[in-house]
Amino acid sequence: MLGPVILAASRSDKMRRFVSAAPGTKQVVARFIAGETVNDVVPIVQELAARGLEVTLDVVGEDITTVEQSYAARDAYLELIGRLKELGLGARAEMSVKLSMFGQSLENGHELALANVRPVVAAAAEIGTTVTLDAEDHTTLDSMFAIHQELRKDFPQTGCVIQAYLFRTEEDARRLAAEGSRVRIVKGAYKEPASVAIQDKPEIDKAYVRIMKILMEGEGYPMIGSHDPRLISVGQELARRAGRKLDEYEFQMLYGIRSEEQNRLAAEGHRMRVYTAYGTDWYGYFMRRLAEKPANLLFFVRSILTKG
Repeated sequence: MLGPVILAASRSDKMRRFVSAAPGTKQVVARFIAGETVNDVVPIVQELAARGLEVTLDVVGEDITTVEQSYAARDAYLELIGRLKELGLGARAEMSVKLSMFGQSLENGHELALANVRPVVAAAAEIGTTVTLDAEDHTTLDSMFAIHQELRKDFPQTGCVIQAYLFRTEEDARRLAAEGSRVRIVKGAYKEPASVAIQDKPEIDKAYVRIMKILMEGEGYPMIGSHDPRLISVGQELARRAGRKLDEYEFQMLYGIRSEEQNRLAAEGHRMRVYTAYGTDWYGYFMRRLAEKPANLLFFVRSILTKG
């Protein structure tokens, strides 16, 4: 039951100030956040690539309040793409973006987010890589899917994310698999009401398997975003039954979580991509990582008590 409480705290300015000031926060944040700047994250991308891993990069930041902040988010991604180009890392690293960071929730936000993300997608294509649109809370999804569809007209490799705990997702998966797009499936990490989302964890897992099956049997490129050994094993079996080769789907895990398993899957020949976040506005992302797994919260609390 701690998960919903932590997710609620992720929206609290008071909790943001408390967590940011806590003595052990920096140590724990470093486990999940690869750094604050492009210069911090580039060596990590190089190190992961040297281990045979691929990367998707997320410049963290959400809940912006001004158009100027949305432009800054766009420019941060363009700077990142420029560095990847200089280092020849385009083939190993893609980008993940949250459209809220590009102005989706502002006035005329749909048009603003599309205008901001399009040059990022275009720049990524120029260096041989692509962009995946992250899923956020359910109220944003119709806009996200519409932007995804629009971008794919010129950049068909553009990916998107679907969340297993939402009732709508099986229908979304059928539509996306038929289109042949790149689709990442995750369980879902936002606090959603029972009217739109499954609340029982075992039922979420069952939904995840059903959606994986839809994607594996479809025409698209499934990206299995999970650290759950059972779901990873099921994903492998579904891929085998669907006759997919190892380069026709991939697994994705978060930076700092189950690194040994990431290496194992890559050594077996699977495409293994590490979701790597960096930036100064880390709070919302960090709190969702705590909410996903009680052990992460215990690690954080222990660090605070040790440093206090």
